Amino acid sequence: MLRGFNRLFALVATALPAGSIVAEEKAPERWGVNMPRGVTEVAQTTYDLHMLIFWICVAIGVLVFSVMFYSMWRHRKSKGYKAAQFHESTAVELVWTIIPTVILILMAIPATKTLYDIYDTEEAELDIMITGYQWKWKYDYLGADVSFFSNLSTPRAQIDNQLPKGESYLLEVDEPVVLPVGKKVRFLITANDVIHAWWVPDLAVKKDAIPGFINEAWTRIDEPGIYRGQCAELCGKDHGFMPIVVKAVPQAEYDQWLEQRAAEAAKMRELTEKTFTFDELIARGKEVYDRNCVACHQANGQGVPPTFPAIAGSAIATGPLAEHLSIVVDGSEKNPAMQAFGPQLSEADIAAVITYQRNAFGNDMGDTVQPIDILNFKNNQQ
Repeated sequence: MLRGFNRLFALVATALPAGSIVAEEKAPERWGVNMPRGVTEVAQTTYDLHMLIFWICVAIGVLVFSVMFYSMWRHRKSKGYKAAQFHESTAVELVWTIIPTVILILMAIPATKTLYDIYDTEEAELDIMITGYQWKWKYDYLGADVSFFSNLSTPRAQIDNQLPKGESYLLEVDEPVVLPVGKKVRFLITANDVIHAWWVPDLAVKKDAIPGFINEAWTRIDEPGIYRGQCAELCGKDHGFMPIVVKAVPQAEYDQWLEQRAAEAAKMRELTEKTFTFDELIARGKEVYDRNCVACHQANGQGVPPTFPAIAGSAIATGPLAEHLSIVVDGSEKNPAMQAFGPQLSEADIAAVITYQRNAFGNDMGDTVQPIDILNFKNNQQ
């Protein structure tokens, strides 16, 4: 019924002149005024319900205001009409109570069915834990050896207006979420620090990510494609730099991706035992710094004091190595803005970024930290 109504609406829309309000639906999505139709069955049903309720409200508004304006014009004082004087009318009160109640019941029937479908997370074929961090997402594929962070990949030069904005400006990541088409996927959504919200409009999924609490959502994508979203809950300084990219692929391609991720995880574990040269640590450390640290400590290492202190010349980066290891791995109790990167980065990445911080921005400490040093540091804490 909902889709039939919207097909009728589409036919009417084609007859309207260009520039009418309906044409806004054909505007680029970035400037659209209506919710997207979506690519999943739930998304399309939600859109149909939205449009049905919208046009019911439009019809009620047109009817009520038409009667009101007609009554004001037809019974105006200049025609000799006088306002009726009465205290109450049982018939009128019944009419304006019964009719709205019937309308609400008729609206509630399709709405209840749609809500039931939205919250039905049972019989999922794949479970993914989504954890929000300031300002990135972590994805854990439960039951598989796949876990990774997804960071904004828009070049800093575009953000600083040194280069033209790309087509997917602030909506591109280094590691997209990969899902198989035709499979029901359940998302278990939480957060590590503050409240975030995982929102992908084309999938009709929007759930708050709350520390210490797990929300559930699900999707089933039937066609391969790339779908983009953002954090939809104000979560701090870089809230606008926390995009989401979902890549839906055929099952065979998804299986191949899983194998590749498992091989990468095994390779990353092997790096823990590798001894890197100084130049290798500096090169890798700069990549890690640009991806994870530059938002707070800035590209020049000067930070944004006092919340985000400078790396250049800091007591941490030029002080005892053990203190530097501790604050990077465990975070800072004195400054909650400094996250614990021990659970977020590999031993190789932590060793590289600490080496880089102690030898960049004029610090020139000459120190090198190897992945095995980070592993031993973690083991000694246990």
